Amino acid sequence: MTTTLLRTAAELSARARAGRRAVVMTMGALHEGHATLIRAARETAGPDGEVVVTVFVNPLQFGAGEDLDRYPRTLDADLKVCEAAGADVVLAPSAEEVYPGGEPQVRITAGPMGGRLEGSSRPGHFDGMLTVVAKLLHLTRPDVAFFGQKDAQQLALIRRMVRDLNFGVEIVGVPTVREEDGLALSSRNRYLSPGQRRTALALSGALFAGRDRHAAQEALRARALQVPATHARAEALSALGESRAAADAHAVAQAVPGAASAVRAAARLVLDEAARLDPPLELDYLALVDPSDFTEIDDDHLGEAVLAVAARVGTTRLIDNLPLTFGAAS
Repeated sequence: MTTTLLRTAAELSARARAGRRAVVMTMGALHEGHATLIRAARETAGPDGEVVVTVFVNPLQFGAGEDLDRYPRTLDADLKVCEAAGADVVLAPSAEEVYPGGEPQVRITAGPMGGRLEGSSRPGHFDGMLTVVAKLLHLTRPDVAFFGQKDAQQLALIRRMVRDLNFGVEIVGVPTVREEDGLALSSRNRYLSPGQRRTALALSGALFAGRDRHAAQEALRARALQVPATHARAEALSALGESRAAADAHAVAQAVPGAASAVRAAARLVLDEAARLDPPLELDYLALVDPSDFTEIDDDHLGEAVLAVAARVGTTRLIDNLPLTFGAAS
């Protein structure tokens, strides 16, 4: 398959269109995570549909002191990734094409969710992100758009915008792609020295520790629910070798689902250790949130949650997250 490079929305709209159009939005510097999105789009679009990849480094998403100028521009290499993954078109517009007349005076506002976590650390970031996503949805007019779950808050806000403002497009989230050592794929990983990369592994390590603690507590809860009496529950847990949990069998009897505080503590332990490494990890935030609004969950939370982390290693800022489900065993 040959991928066609286009520079304007007019060129894209002039193409004959039969089946579904699937769009993957990127800022370039493509890696296997992006390729996974493109392959998912190709599968959804089918042989009669069209896969469009946008490559545009959006200046509205970069705040003061952030890495707009040094953000990698690798269009030739990006085209090869798109072609191998099955894209029909790469739309790489200029800033003038996306923002005719300069920066837009009318923009999308991310609302309360946009001020939390990433929004608190990067003021205005989500307003800029939603504005360019809205623009690119209008310019490409897809039936379905694919986004990575690594940017969980971004994905949640895009879904909210599409619902609140009645965009006629389906939004699909694709699971995070990781390197063999667990580090989430990111265009910014290339900035890390070998030593910094070793420290950066604490992000995924913290998430995995939280996930393991969550799984252990969900399994414990499932066992506890199978034993009717509190005393019998304690004996059963002790027999299973869960001495620590057996000591707190009364809490288990109350069916506290998953204990979010324990999940946070398990993850934070890994991050605290990484803060003492050379080079150190500088934590921005660790949060366990409701994916509907990105507010912190309580220990009685039931349902979906996102364990999210952001930190700096040297001058490179990285984010990662894992989805969890609380009370699944009930």
